[in-house]
Parts: sequence; C-alpha cells; structure tokens
Amino acid sequence: MTSELDLLIRNGTIVDGSGRKSLKANVGVSDGHISHIGSNGTTDAKVVIDAEGLVVCPGFIDIHSHSDMSIPFDNRLESMIRQGVTTSVIGNCGSSLAPVNDDTLDLIQSEFDIFSPPGHRLNITWRSFREYLETLKNTGIPINMVPLVGFGTVRIAAGPAAENREPTKNELANMKASVAEAMEAGAFGLSTGLFYAPQIFASINEIIELAKTVAEYNGIYSSHIRGEGATVVQAVKELIRIVEESGCRGGQIAHHKIAGRPYWGTSKHTLKLIADANSRGTRIRCDQYPYNRGMTSLISVLPPWVHEGGMESILEHLKSPESQMQIKRDVDGGIEGWENIIKEVGWDGIYIASVKSDKWRTIQGMSLLQIAEEYGYSDNFLLLYQLLLDEVGEVSMTIESMGEEDIRRIMKDKHTMIATDGWGLSPTGVFSYISPHPRSYGTYPRVLGKYVREDRLLTLEEAVWKMTGFPAETLRLRNRGLIREGFCADMVVFDSERIRDKATFLNPHQFPVGIHSVIVNGEIVVDDAKQLNVFPGRVLKNEVKLSSA
Repeated sequence: MTSELDLLIRNGTIVDGSGRKSLKANVGVSDGHISHIGSNGTTDAKVVIDAEGLVVCPGFIDIHSHSDMSIPFDNRLESMIRQGVTTSVIGNCGSSLAPVNDDTLDLIQSEFDIFSPPGHRLNITWRSFREYLETLKNTGIPINMVPLVGFGTVRIAAGPAAENREPTKNELANMKASVAEAMEAGAFGLSTGLFYAPQIFASINEIIELAKTVAEYNGIYSSHIRGEGATVVQAVKELIRIVEESGCRGGQIAHHKIAGRPYWGTSKHTLKLIADANSRGTRIRCDQYPYNRGMTSLISVLPPWVHEGGMESILEHLKSPESQMQIKRDVDGGIEGWENIIKEVGWDGIYIASVKSDKWRTIQGMSLLQIAEEYGYSDNFLLLYQLLLDEVGEVSMTIESMGEEDIRRIMKDKHTMIATDGWGLSPTGVFSYISPHPRSYGTYPRVLGKYVREDRLLTLEEAVWKMTGFPAETLRLRNRGLIREGFCADMVVFDSERIRDKATFLNPHQFPVGIHSVIVNGEIVVDDAKQLNVFPGRVLKNEVKLSSA
C-alpha cells in the first residue's frame, strides 16, 4: 500500500462491530471507504488521527429515531452525532413525513405541529414518498438516514384517517398503493405505532394487508406495539402474527419495555416469545434505550374515543363537561385493551417535558401531582384538561414506568439492539426551549459507560455489536456496521475508560464525554469533541427488488 490515504486512524483498539475480540491496528480511509486495516502500511495520509489508548468502532446505527422531525428546523442533529450516531432509521412509530394528501393536509399538519418548535410549522412541499426523500437528500444532513414509511401517515393520506372504522375496499387499495410507492422509492419497511391514534383504531387484519405489500419488497415491519404494560404479552404476539401472516422478512419491537410496576418481570415472557419465534424461523428483533422513563405526547393519556377526528375534536372534548366526566370514568375504570397510562404509572409518574407557552414554562420537569399541589388543583383531571387546552394539545411528557431488572434483562438478550428513540437536538437554536428525554443526548455513552464499564452487564464487543453490526444486519445494510475493507467509512473514536452520558431529566441538553471523533462516509464530522460544519450524510435506500422477481 503506497498511495496517500485521505484519512489514517492509527494505534487504535479496533472493535469491529462483529462481536469478535478487539485488536490493535491502523485504519486507512480512501474515497469514503475503509481501504486498509492492519499494523503495517503507509503513514502517508492527508489527515491523521492518533487513537492511542482509544477505541475505534463502526458508527452507531440508531435503528429507532425520530430525527426526521428535527431536520426541517435544525439539520445539525448535534445530540445524535455527538454521541456517535452515524446512521438513523426514521419514520418510526407509524409517523413518517410522507405520503401526504391534499384532502387531509390539515389533519396531518396538526399531527406534525405537536413536534414543531414554537412559532414554526413544517413546510410540506412534497406529496409522494419519493418527493419527500428527494427533499431530504437536498437538505444537507450530517449523518445517514434509513427511511421507513409510517402506517399512521398512510392511513391519514389514503385511508380512514382519524375515523374509528375499517377501511373501505377502495381505501385499502389506496393505502396499499401508497405503501408500494414508498417501498419503490427506497423505504426499508413499514412502521406502526398502535398505541397512538389513528393507528389504535386499526385491526390486525388491516395491518397485515399493508404488511403483505411490504413483504413483496422484502421489507421489515417495525412497531411501537399496541401495549407495553398490562397488554404487552398480547401485543408482542400480535406483532409476531403480523410478520408471520404477511410474509415480511422480519419484525422489530420498538423500544421494548415493561411499563408499570404491576407488570415488572414480564420481560421473561416477552423475550421467550421472541426466542420461540426465531427458533421456528421468524426473524423477530427488538431495540431498547437504557432509561427507566419513556417519552411521548401528553394527549396519549386520553382514552381512544377522544382522539377520533384529530386534534380539533380532542380540544372540543376537553372543553365539554360531559366528555370530561367520561374521560375520568374511563381512566378510573379502564377500557379493555387500552393502555391506561395514568392508571399504570400514577399522576406522580408523569412528568411534563415541554410546553410551548410562557404560562406553563416553569412546570417543565415537574410531575402532574407536583404541579397540581403547587398550583392548587384539588382534582388532577382539571389540571390535565386546562394544561392541554392552554397548550392546544402540544405538550410532551416523560413517564417513569420501567424497572431496572427488566431493563437489564432486555439489554442482555441476544435479540436486542440499542436505539435512542430520540431526536437530533441542540442546546442552542429552535429546540433549546424544550426539556427533552436525555436519550437524545446520552443513549450510547450511557450503555458504554454504565452497563459496560461500570456494571459489566455487557462486554465492550457485545455492546458495539448491538449498536452497529446487528442493526446493519437487520436492515441489510451490506456495507455498513462493520470495520471491514471496502465498507463505508462510518466510525467512532472514543475513550472506553472515560465515556459516559451527562444528560439528565432535569438538565438534558448536555453532550456526553469521552467521544473524540466521528467519521461519516469518510469525512470527519466531530473532531476533538467538536462538531464541524460538514454534511456528508446520505439518504440510504432499500435496494432489494420485488421478492417475486
């Protein structure tokens, strides 16, 4: 090897993403690809990173993220790239930014408004999934994006939208055509968020029919399953059935957890269901973030019937004394099959993450119980109604619901990958107002610092496999996820003795420590823990042709 390299990372400890034992070696990069691995060879390179005492591993592949909601407003994605993410899967939980239909544009716009910064609205200039991917490609992104098409978005664009009913024959055909267009454009599969409206109104048969179209393109099915607490076992069984009856090449349980103290320990049963499915040839995987709280929109605590018709209908119900009484009765008494968050975690387990008005700004980080006591509400429900009305429904919450034993059991399981379920955020700019879940800043450093170095739950090689090679294999990214000659040069250089997360629920906008460099497609994006103003990311597309071809 005599030609000059674009980049040489020398003297590092290579953890190659395969799970195999680490080795000391140099890594050379040319034309965006890994061109050399070994102790010998040229030292002639345009740029040299001295990784003595540091680990060099593939870039982290975040198989469950929501950074597509960030990019239109801030394309730096600082919280992701600074924790080592070089590829993000987007369009999760059934919510992708395409397809869009003119007839239901207002409804989908209101769905996206929940995630938009104060004073900003998403400028939807596309309609088809192909047009959206082209817009994304032209935006300029620092990391790679792997798109999924969201079932909720498809249902709004081409199906019954927010109505609680089965699709007509014509609507089902239109929905399947929308999914096919997305798969042709490069989507890797279909995602669902069956806990959320309008997806909660869909039967398993409706989902299977759309998943059959995904199967024609050898795509995957990824789901925020219908329940993660009392109904988690049934929900996992539903996902497995969808994969098996549709013929999708694999299924993925998003951010797998056991939510609610009465159900802690149920991961023994859900993980056995996953193992049994794999033993009979059905490829089922799951992902996980390493925290005991989840995060979602506060409107998710309301019963399903409140969500029929979308946000405008929700707000009308919140104003109605009759609806208010019925909401309280349903929460107190429960509805069969509904994941009742208030009942499962309590008012003291629900914390306000972000609001958009100045009136409620000081409550961020407080539980609903604390807020009710401080503001003099004798009825927690009245606080809930007033808060959602004042904020036009646009309130996010974190939910303290998971037990450490389940977190550790799921993390250790051989079918589990690591993911953030977060957004690309920044301590400055339009998203600095929110109090996000710390997973957006600290997921990967937390696993490497706490669960690898401190607790020794995983070896370093096991953890890196769950962050790189395993998600690449699941997605069939044939030239990413490993440090191999000829593979795309997505890499992270970090100090395994120092890496840790700093973000907390009370102070989440904090970057981790211990990450030295991040390389995406051969370009240095983070150098000496500082993000550079470069955008080498690509929109990756599913290249698998029709299964019948």
